[in-house]
Amino acid sequence: MLAFQVQFKPGIPLYEQVVFAVKKAIVSGQMMTGDKFPSVRVLSQELRINPNTAHKILSALVDEGLLEVSPGIGTVVAAAQPATKKQRGELLGADIERLVVEAQKLGLDLEDVEEAIKEHWKRIKRGRL
Repeated sequence: MLAFQVQFKPGIPLYEQVVFAVKKAIVSGQMMTGDKFPSVRVLSQELRINPNTAHKILSALVDEGLLEVSPGIGTVVAAAQPATKKQRGELLGADIERLVVEAQKLGLDLEDVEEAIKEHWKRIKRGRL
C-alpha cells in the first residue's frame, strides 16, 4: 500500500500526476522525513504503470530533493525544508479550478465566490477556536 494517493485523470501525463501526489503527501505531512518510499518495482506494480515511468518519477523526486537514496537502506523521504506559501498554494490548484468552473456554471461572479469563501473560512475558524 502506498503512502500517497493518486487518481489518474485523462489528459495529464501519469508521471506529472504521481509526482504531484507525492509532493502533496510530503508537503501536507502525510509522508514524513525518513519514511520509506517504494522501489521502482513496487511503484510500477501498485500504480500499474510502466517501470520506466516509475523510474522517471523517482528520479524527478530525488532531483528535487524530496527523496534521497541511501545504500543499504533504500529510498526515503528527505529532510524537508518547510513548504513555501507557493508550494502549499499549488496543492489547491485543482480544487480551485473545480470551484471556479462550478461557480461559473451556477452563474456566480468572483465577488459571490469570495464572499462564500470568507463565510466558510470564518465558520471553520470559529469551529476550531
